[in-house]
Amino acid sequence: MFDILMYLFENYIHSEAEVMVDHDLLTDELTRAGFHQDEIYKALTWLEKLAALQDNDAYPYLTRTASKSVRIYTSEEMELLDTECRGFLMFLEQVNVLDFTTREMVIDRVMELDTLYFSMEDLKWVVLMVLFNVPGKENAYSQMEDLIFDEQEGPLH
Repeated sequence: MFDILMYLFENYIHSEAEVMVDHDLLTDELTRAGFHQDEIYKALTWLEKLAALQDNDAYPYLTRTASKSVRIYTSEEMELLDTECRGFLMFLEQVNVLDFTTREMVIDRVMELDTLYFSMEDLKWVVLMVLFNVPGKENAYSQMEDLIFDEQEGPLH
C-alpha cells in the first residue's frame, strides 16, 4: 500500500500534474502499473481519510491547541514508530515544521498504513504527504522538502 501512496505522490501530487478524480480510471492505471486491487483500494481509502482529517467535526481532538507538552505514545505506536522516528517527530515540532495538529495527523496516517515495518524514510514521506494536504502549511512543506532532499553527505562538522 505504501508503494502505491509513493507512486501517486511522486507522479501526481509532488509533480503538480493534474490529479485524476475518477477512481475507476486511477484504479485502472494503478493496476496497469502492477499494483494489486486490494492494495489500491487501501491506498485510496488512506488518502480519503487524510483529506477527512481536516474536518473538525470528525476529528475534534485535532482542534485543541496544546501548549508545550510531551506526546505519550501507545504501545502500538511505539511498535511502528521506533525511537529514531519518535525523536524525529519531536525535532520537527521543535523546528516548527509540525505543530500539535499536524503531528497527530502524521501519527494517525502512520498507524493506518498496512505494514509491519516502517522506516525513518517512510516517516519523512508521510510527513510530506500530510503537510501537502493541509492548507496554510506551505512553508512547513518547503522546510520538510529541504530536510529530505538537501541532506548532507558524510559527517557534519
